[in-house]
Amino acid sequence: MSNTIDDILSEPEIQENKKLIDNTIINFLPNSHQIKEIDLLYNMMRDYPLRPAKGIRSSICLFTSEAFGGTIDDALLTASSLELFQNWILIHDDIEDESELRRGQPVLHRKHTIPLAINAGDSLHGQMWSLLLSNNSLLGSDLTLDIIDEFIHMLNETTEGQHMELSWSHNNDLNISEADYLVMCTKKTSWYTCITPFRLGNLIATKNKINENKFVEFGTNLGIAFQIRDDILNLTADSKYGKEYAGDLIEGKRTLILIHLLESCSTSDREFIESFFNNNRDFRESNSEKLLALISKYKSIDYATNVCNDLSDKALNEFDNLFSDLPDTRARLLLNNITKYMVSRNW
Repeated sequence: MSNTIDDILSEPEIQENKKLIDNTIINFLPNSHQIKEIDLLYNMMRDYPLRPAKGIRSSICLFTSEAFGGTIDDALLTASSLELFQNWILIHDDIEDESELRRGQPVLHRKHTIPLAINAGDSLHGQMWSLLLSNNSLLGSDLTLDIIDEFIHMLNETTEGQHMELSWSHNNDLNISEADYLVMCTKKTSWYTCITPFRLGNLIATKNKINENKFVEFGTNLGIAFQIRDDILNLTADSKYGKEYAGDLIEGKRTLILIHLLESCSTSDREFIESFFNNNRDFRESNSEKLLALISKYKSIDYATNVCNDLSDKALNEFDNLFSDLPDTRARLLLNNITKYMVSRNW
């Protein structure tokens, strides 16, 4: 087994499944076209899927299917569709957040303009539904429709959470509570990163509808912890993280770290923070170190780390309850390790 938490994703089975997913996606997406403009579109659609990525969501789906007695083959198209979902929403997310880097490379809209990137994301979105429908011949129409229902719910939750976060930045709202943040994370992160991948794996293995609440509490706690960990890494991680350092602050995102800072700081420090977010991106880039100093002064990263750890402990306990009746298989062990990785990773 792995020696450190960051080695978990290097396990042979995880890497083997990731290759299966990558090959499924690349072989499914259109490759080339005689019309040069459409050929460029196809290249743009393949850009993010070809960049190095962790494949956490697809791994969860595949190993959950195995843990509940199903097969990798039955879950492969659905797991690959989860990765397509991740990639097309990231194209749009990078535009919405005015991001600069994705997986260590310039974001798609910096390479090809915003309109072309939006269109490529839309095209990838369509390919996701097409790949999901390919399940029909493998799993039958009833189970395929159940899988699509799960995707629709995941998409609705994710876009609602994204709208909350974007609205806070657009309105420059600095009066966000911790409770507001937790709701946003549940919708924006927990459903598509945790709840739905686990539910899909279970659904495909048992080939029966599962209780609407199954994995929800567990996945909510795991997803929020995962998001808080991501917020922390944005201010502390090295180049392996693959995103712009302090990008959350520069993009004006409302994180738990910022919420704690605003609730803890003096009146004069709050005036600077308000000025920071009232100004443009250039101002925020040139003054980010001063804001980082305030975050350190008020120990806001420590606070976020403690909340993350509490949620992580709950999620790990809930994992044991959800999987305790299943055989002690390699798939179950790997799922447990992936869960630990998600809340303890360093990149």
